Amino acid sequence: MPRIDLTRRQLLGAALAIRLPRKIRVAIIGADGHTAEVTDHLRDLPDVEFACYALSKPNPKWSGAKHYTDHRQMLDQEKLDVVAVTTDDGARAAAVLDCVSRKLNFVAEKPLARTREDYVRIKKAVLSSGVKMGLMLPLRYRPHFLAMRAVVDSGEIGEVVQLQGQKSYKAGADSGWKNRAESYSGTIPWVGIHMIDTMMFASRRKLVECAAFQTRIGWPELGVRENTASVLYRLDNHGTATLNCDYLRPDKAPTHDDDRLRVAGTKGVVEYQGSTGVMLMTGTAPPRAVPLPPAGSLFVDYLNATYNNATPTLSHDEIWAASEAAYAAREAAQKGGFVKI
Repeated sequence: MPRIDLTRRQLLGAALAIRLPRKIRVAIIGADGHTAEVTDHLRDLPDVEFACYALSKPNPKWSGAKHYTDHRQMLDQEKLDVVAVTTDDGARAAAVLDCVSRKLNFVAEKPLARTREDYVRIKKAVLSSGVKMGLMLPLRYRPHFLAMRAVVDSGEIGEVVQLQGQKSYKAGADSGWKNRAESYSGTIPWVGIHMIDTMMFASRRKLVECAAFQTRIGWPELGVRENTASVLYRLDNHGTATLNCDYLRPDKAPTHDDDRLRVAGTKGVVEYQGSTGVMLMTGTAPPRAVPLPPAGSLFVDYLNATYNNATPTLSHDEIWAASEAAYAAREAAQKGGFVKI
């Protein structure tokens, strides 16, 4: 049986404390989504200063940083290096474009914009400006998905020909902005994009075409927010992938989310779910648990790539690919039929 070796880069994911060539001043716009991807790792980053943030009201947890109510005023008055844009979906494109116009590097919540049109504007602006971009897609830094990618790279399951992904969340009906069309991009771009990116990351396959369905059943308090969606993708080698995402996880479940991924190849299968961990099955040995590497950090990886010229775990091209696969799936669900990516 081939040995599954984790790469040196994956093993070094645990070395979250890095040094940067100079002091980096960071700001945050908004407080929706994955702000903890930034704030939780500040202790590992002695060269990073959380300088300021823009919110309608002060955040007591961020008392060490200066508070602004207008993000444009903050961007104009402060000398900043990186901005984390974690607004609701409707406000995000304008804030991102405000950063890019000032040549400020940024890490944004996903998706980059509520509409495909604003996404195209952002992509053109980023490509022409030279700013360094990150996107809040942290699943690829988690040990189980790093382990699955290592299995695929080992060749033990052969050529990947089928993927099955799941993202299931508790509804959190009090997140009011997700229930309004002007501030929510949809459940596929907001929830599904996590697994869209992870499927491509773990399998090293691209998604090239899709069809999809989405709707809300029951839960009238969710407004426009779909609580069930399913996508069928075609892979670049003519294999298939399916994605189910929902807001149907019961409130009494032990965790907010339930992520699952199955990667099937011509020689075997590797799959993950919370109750079993990562399991590998091939025709040459009994099923076995796969050892996990240390976790990485999206924000630390982004800073290391931006200021130390390290190779990023999440590249610009991968951000474009995940974004466009999510927008295409939403369009397929809205219009019907197949949509090329």
